[in-house]
Amino acid sequence: MTLSTAVDPIPALARHHLALREARLPFAEVKARSREAAPARDALAALLRRGCGVIPEIKGIPQYQDGGDTAARYARAFEAEGAHLIACHAEPQRFLGALSLMSQVRAAVGVPVMARGLFFDPYQIHEARLFGADAIPLRLGYLDEHRLVALADRVESLGMTALAEVRTPEEAGRALDAGLRVLGIDARDRATGAADAELFAEIAAGLPESAVCVGLSGVLDPVDLLAYAANGADAVVVGRALRRYGDARQSLRAFTAAGQHPACAGRKAT
Repeated sequence: MTLSTAVDPIPALARHHLALREARLPFAEVKARSREAAPARDALAALLRRGCGVIPEIKGIPQYQDGGDTAARYARAFEAEGAHLIACHAEPQRFLGALSLMSQVRAAVGVPVMARGLFFDPYQIHEARLFGADAIPLRLGYLDEHRLVALADRVESLGMTALAEVRTPEEAGRALDAGLRVLGIDARDRATGAADAELFAEIAAGLPESAVCVGLSGVLDPVDLLAYAANGADAVVVGRALRRYGDARQSLRAFTAAGQHPACAGRKAT
């Protein structure tokens, strides 16, 4: 299904902030700088590692308030506990200093960094690469087929991995038709905030074996991770679950242990 061209689905605030950033750093310059940045890390290979991978999420200004630790320190701790990738929000209009924080996180770890946010313009793709992104999400609900393919091609041209972010079986079908291999399923209801495990299972069940499936929401404990893996998840993003408890590192350790447990239905080979 093609999105209607009568109504612009992109929030006005996102377009406004993008225009401000482009006024400060023109597209030609950010494009050139992004191509001179250190090569992107292989996010697809990280997603294909054995078991069900865990992707801890660092959102905006560090939300873990014990001892003034920096985001970079948490990122290093998460990597040490077995995180396959680390997710960072990359929307300056929503999270103060988000791009700078993502750059700090990437410099601190050896695993790939997955950006989170709404990407709808080529400028953002180059900007994210400049600040260290190795994987970029493309939300199907905001992009028509032409823009989806164009942005995915630009992501891949910079050595990054494009992740189609979908909410319905129809969007998953569009992503596959566009040639995307990595699909992130966000089964969270936008109105209530509740995750629908049955919807995740329905979408994942319709994906071919060649697809790589990432659960983007609804994993609150290791039991949820095992259930997602049983329904086809190769990796899951965990954010709020880590922030619920005092020791984020210990919480992540429990998730990664579940993802690598012999009973986990994740990938059996590297």
